[in-house]
Amino acid sequence: MKICGVLFDLDGTLVDSLEDLTDAVNHMLATFGKPELATDAVRRMVGKGARHLVQQALSADPAADIERGLQLFLEFNAGHIADKSRLYPGAREMLDKLAAAGIRMAIVSNKNEAMSRLILQALDAEGYFSVISGGDSCAEMKPSPLPLLQAMEQLGTTPGTTVMVGDSINDIQAGRRAGITTIGCSWGFGYPEELVDATLIAASCPELEPLLVQRGV
Repeated sequence: MKICGVLFDLDGTLVDSLEDLTDAVNHMLATFGKPELATDAVRRMVGKGARHLVQQALSADPAADIERGLQLFLEFNAGHIADKSRLYPGAREMLDKLAAAGIRMAIVSNKNEAMSRLILQALDAEGYFSVISGGDSCAEMKPSPLPLLQAMEQLGTTPGTTVMVGDSINDIQAGRRAGITTIGCSWGFGYPEELVDATLIAASCPELEPLLVQRGV
């Protein structure tokens, strides 16, 4: 298989942002007078967009509290977008090699587009991607295949030459529904059982890179 395009999830795949997300959640909870959550508890809530994360953290609170909580979360996260967040080890080197090989790349995240761009800018990584699609860039979010199909159209690639790389069940299901090869990232926020239907599993960015560049999947 000749790979022409790679669609990457963002949080938990290219960027380890869990501590900054946890800080933003706990800032929001403190404003409501609620106890903090541990990082692992926030990890289980990540992956379906900011609104879902806030709803899970606040539990059964009124809709008005969800809206206020979402605003508090996003404002704090935007102001502290990369205090602790970093690209995973080997990620930049992998992206450099994909770019040098002429492989077109996109971000397809459930994080909203503005926040996705903000963290990529803060980590000096936005320039790698021809397309940056967030949870609000399309009518549906992953696990719907729609964001992936839209990203492929924008990249000018086809399902037969494109790979979805991600750490959660949302990425794997979306890739399968879009009819493309999927690679599960076992280093991310997702749990092993979320990746069982992936075409392949990679344990690190250095392990992922040759699958995409040297010989294809």
